[in-house]
Amino acid sequence: MTELRARAFLGLQGSWTLVAIPIALSLLGVLTMHTFGEGSLAPRQLLWILLGTISFIVCASIDMHFLRRTTVIIVGYLGTLALLVMLLLVAPEISGAKSWFSFGAFSFQPADAAKIVFIALMAKYFSRRHMEIGHVFHIILSGIYAALPMLLILLQPDLGTAVIMGTIWFGVVLVSGISKKHLAIVFVLGAVVAAGLWSFGLHDYQRTRIVSFLNPAADIRGSGYNAYQAVVAVGSGELFGKGIGYGTQSKLRFLPEYETDFIFAAFAEEWGFVGILLVLILFGLLLLQLLLIARRAATNFDALFTIGVVILLTAHLFIHAGINLGLLPVTGTTIPFMSYGGSHILMEFTALGIVASLSRHARSVPRDRAGQEYEG
Repeated sequence: MTELRARAFLGLQGSWTLVAIPIALSLLGVLTMHTFGEGSLAPRQLLWILLGTISFIVCASIDMHFLRRTTVIIVGYLGTLALLVMLLLVAPEISGAKSWFSFGAFSFQPADAAKIVFIALMAKYFSRRHMEIGHVFHIILSGIYAALPMLLILLQPDLGTAVIMGTIWFGVVLVSGISKKHLAIVFVLGAVVAAGLWSFGLHDYQRTRIVSFLNPAADIRGSGYNAYQAVVAVGSGELFGKGIGYGTQSKLRFLPEYETDFIFAAFAEEWGFVGILLVLILFGLLLLQLLLIARRAATNFDALFTIGVVILLTAHLFIHAGINLGLLPVTGTTIPFMSYGGSHILMEFTALGIVASLSRHARSVPRDRAGQEYEG
């Protein structure tokens, strides 16, 4: 009983950190889109933050260990695949992509829900097979599980989200203990897949973005425009920034999509290097807390799910920042908590709520027996 109470106390303490830091980051994002006039996205974003916080509290309060059940994971996985297929068949095309179901003033992006389901699937798969990771069969089969949603997401087309899904798969496989020989095979297969995507899977505008990334000045008024304006915005912020509401690149609309895909650059222009340092510190504290939770997790599933969330948030952060700094090609990737959008905000708060629940309701079961739990 003493051990269970200690785990519950540690989980409760960690829960406040897991929700306080995301709220702080979200409010920094709202300040970047702060113009509360006609057409402003800030009021709606505040609503999504509130709903995300409620989702966190609900998930953290109940025992989410039912997610380990095979039936739940299979239903969730097949359900997200079905939603992704329906997108391609019936969803309207928005900004050149079929990525959202629209319900009046609100939209839902199934790919965000698919990320949580996929993390749970990978955590379940490798928590039961962590002693057999040396067999290449498990790497191939888990890769097939990853390839199905990735292919459907690429068909939307949404290269950024597909890359995030692939990163989650690779990260969980790496943490599970893949051998060096199999790691080399994964890299070779990755190169083959990348070559195939370049030749047959990417649209012309996606290939153009990648070429423009290598030399954005070659077409500064066309495909290289967004990346160039983002770099200008980041650089013009200098040390302390221009001040909240005084970002000329964003507020004068030189920087497109500054509330979503390029909010990092818009924030850097107004807050400067000091503001970016603050954001990175907040993310660092959040990721450190998640890693500590994973380290003391009672079961392999709990640990791998938490690590999957770490990989998800880290991939979004680095890819989004890399795009805004001109270090990566433009793929339309959001930054966690700060970018405008309801689906990803709800997904991120929900994922953290699940982690908090797994930590608070941890059972005192030795890690090496985790694969024997919840076989049904």
